[in-house]
Amino acid sequence: MDLVVDPAGIAVWGDWRLRCALGRGGVRRDKHEGDGATPAGAWPMRRLLYRADRMPLPPTGLPVLAIAPGDGWCDAPWDARYNQPVRLPYAVSAENLWREDAVYDLIVPLGYNDAPVVPGAGSAIFLHVARADFAPTEGCVALALVDLLTVLREADGDSQVIVKVG
Repeated sequence: MDLVVDPAGIAVWGDWRLRCALGRGGVRRDKHEGDGATPAGAWPMRRLLYRADRMPLPPTGLPVLAIAPGDGWCDAPWDARYNQPVRLPYAVSAENLWREDAVYDLIVPLGYNDAPVVPGAGSAIFLHVARADFAPTEGCVALALVDLLTVLREADGDSQVIVKVG
């Protein structure tokens, strides 16, 4: 099953309509690093990363990996590890996946700009937990925790996040 996302902030998963947060830069077909936009298109759900210290392993058909302190994601376009997981501290810019807030307690890296990686086309595009007020993301798709858990229960290796343009 696919999660179909409308730029108005509504996602559809089967018969469910879910509120979601999108990038502060809107939805764009021409995503670039740092623009805050959510990329339009169909992006495979690659795997689930989760905080085992905060919650038990959620049921899912996706491959799963627990994250740990020091896990990061490279967002430096000129680096060989751009748009890939890294260990922190990292010599160049990288996003910390082990956060104090709860937004990265569940992270589903999406198959955006990863096969192959194009420098500068955008990095760290995830499906993750939304803030309580559904504040815009830096380019990701975010759902309420209960809704993300519902999606994960039915997600498998064929599931995608399909982001539509308005």
